[in-house]
Amino acid sequence: MVRTLAAAGRWVDKVGLALLFPKADVVLPSLWEQVNGDAETNWAVRDDEGNFVAWSDEMVFLWGAKDELPERGLVCVGKHLARVTACVAPRLVPSLVAACAVEVEEEPVLSAIRDLGPLTGLQLREATGLPKKEVDRRVAALHYQLVLTSSHLVEQDGPWGALAHDLLARKWKVRKLPERETARRELAGLVLSRAGELTAADLAGIFKWRRKEAAAVLDEIAESRDGGGFRIWAQP
Repeated sequence: MVRTLAAAGRWVDKVGLALLFPKADVVLPSLWEQVNGDAETNWAVRDDEGNFVAWSDEMVFLWGAKDELPERGLVCVGKHLARVTACVAPRLVPSLVAACAVEVEEEPVLSAIRDLGPLTGLQLREATGLPKKEVDRRVAALHYQLVLTSSHLVEQDGPWGALAHDLLARKWKVRKLPERETARRELAGLVLSRAGELTAADLAGIFKWRRKEAAAVLDEIAESRDGGGFRIWAQP
């Protein structure tokens, strides 16, 4: 059971890639399951009539941890996998970038962070003049494209801090990348070792690869069999 930031960092380093919360159609483990003990969505304490009373202790810890882990340099956190918030071991960040990053055109949000350093949503709106909805959309897209990532919390009025976003390569000091195909084999092998068996769709959904690309990588590292009309890959 994960109860401290240090333990969370060690667990993510061990598994390599994980989601913050479980997602039914994604074969990665989740940090929530390690904190909570299972995948149950007991995020809140409720009264006998089902009304919200308070967040559960497990949820309070995880919600703070998702911002503190990257701030302390323990875990790379962002919407980097399967279009949801994910946790990436720092040692795998170069491989993830090499395997999945795409060319991105310069645009206002990216330019502002490149020039001014890590910025919150409010700071990005002030810097770019864009409305909140548009800033949020662009930030999410740049996370998914492995250009931006979570950086740290910035204090502001009210009970909650605001999350600042930074260039992923700057935050995690990514200087040298492995070869693309080498990185893809490493990541596919890691996921396969955790899941036991995979379809090409499973792998493609995590890393936004085409299914043919995912199948080609799996062919290089695993044995395949007919799974009743579709192929399933397993470790040799």
